[in-house]
Amino acid sequence: MKNFLYLVILLSAFSFSAFAQEKIEKAKPTDTDKAANFDADGKIKRGAPISNAKKVSLARVLKEPNKYVGKNILVEGVIVRSCKIEGCWMELTPSKDAQSVRVKFKDHAFFIPLDSAGMNAKAEGVFSIKTLSKKEVDHLMNEDGAKFADINKDGTVTEISFEATGVELTKK
Repeated sequence: MKNFLYLVILLSAFSFSAFAQEKIEKAKPTDTDKAANFDADGKIKRGAPISNAKKVSLARVLKEPNKYVGKNILVEGVIVRSCKIEGCWMELTPSKDAQSVRVKFKDHAFFIPLDSAGMNAKAEGVFSIKTLSKKEVDHLMNEDGAKFADINKDGTVTEISFEATGVELTKK
């Protein structure tokens, strides 16, 4: 009886572990996610609907990023590049020749079309400043096409990034 009880506990632990692992796996984009299908208003909406978050100029945020770290805000800009494999990130700039910010999508839960470069975007979310490891930088540059202006001698990058809960894209 004691062995049977241990077996039940062991099987339960494996079942829970397998279920928990399934839950934390990242979402994968579908063909629909990767395509640019505009709605009747000429928009592509992904993630949570844009709310009434405080709108802040992306140029202002990039000048004073520490002022906006951790705050939920709405920014607008032009997409200069995006992930070419899944559409799991984009780089947003306030104007053609200005600095850009990499925008990731919260919990890797939604994606944008692979051909989004050149589109206008509204994004709601939170800014952060963090250091990317050399491995992350190499992955983003070599596999996803990201560009970084200031790479540290050790291959790391300190970046201003934005985690969006929702985005709206429109044609330029």
